[in-house]
Amino acid sequence: MTFQDSSFNNKIIFATLIAVIIGILIAFYYSYAQSQQQISYLEKERSMLIKDLSYIKSEVDRLLAYSEVKEIEMQESENRVQQLLDSVGRLNFNISKIEQYRREMKTLEARYTNIKNKQEQLQSNNMELAGKYEETREMLEDLKGRTNSLAETESLLRAKNQELSTELKRKSYLSLEDPLGNGFRLKKDRPVKTNKAAAIVKLRGCVTVKGNPNTNMEEKVIYLQFLSPEMAIIEDNATLVAVNGNVYSKKVELVFTGEEMSVCDFITVPEGSLNAGIYTLNVFEGEKLLSTSEFRLK
Repeated sequence: MTFQDSSFNNKIIFATLIAVIIGILIAFYYSYAQSQQQISYLEKERSMLIKDLSYIKSEVDRLLAYSEVKEIEMQESENRVQQLLDSVGRLNFNISKIEQYRREMKTLEARYTNIKNKQEQLQSNNMELAGKYEETREMLEDLKGRTNSLAETESLLRAKNQELSTELKRKSYLSLEDPLGNGFRLKKDRPVKTNKAAAIVKLRGCVTVKGNPNTNMEEKVIYLQFLSPEMAIIEDNATLVAVNGNVYSKKVELVFTGEEMSVCDFITVPEGSLNAGIYTLNVFEGEKLLSTSEFRLK
């Protein structure tokens, strides 16, 4: 081999080495660029995962403040979110792990949404129950007030009834019998009994007071009440006697000695003012009706 051939071979070997080195450098550059691009992508994904997981964790912590949500279920979700945050923070994952974490995060989001819906439903139910409770409480207060008012009224009525009962027991009424009503016309200024209604100018009421040995000289007041056939009270000389809201025809005062006695008195009416029919005589002592009778005029 000549010197010239040896020099040519060395140039070929050198050129080959240069080409190999350049190929290695090019391969290294592309590998490096691809690695940097992958790292940049992983960093971006890590930031997005941390942001999403942090939001879910804050929402889970917020829901834990409500006692209506099951604490065990919420605590498990919170622990798993924290584990994912720790893993992502250490950057000990690759593209396959990113996909895995993404899927698990979707599961957590679905679980969180379900829990959140339950919480909102519970809050809505609680608000409805609170409204119904308030409405029921107001009704009970109103009923309580009415019950108290009725109780007070009932108590007053019982006291009044007891007072009246005591008064009735204390007050002794006259015992009457044989009440009788008649009509009279005037003949030469003398009253003459008649049953002709058109001629009557006076009505007389009489009653017998039965004796009572337990009574001695007691002042009494009785009231005569004449009623027309139409049950209208007949006036004495165009004047009615009103006592405690009750209306009578005549007031009669007497002194009861305890012995039987007859009591009679008249009322005056305009001649021709009465019509034929059945008339009524009622005899009262105070507000108590003691006796009644009817008489006919023609």
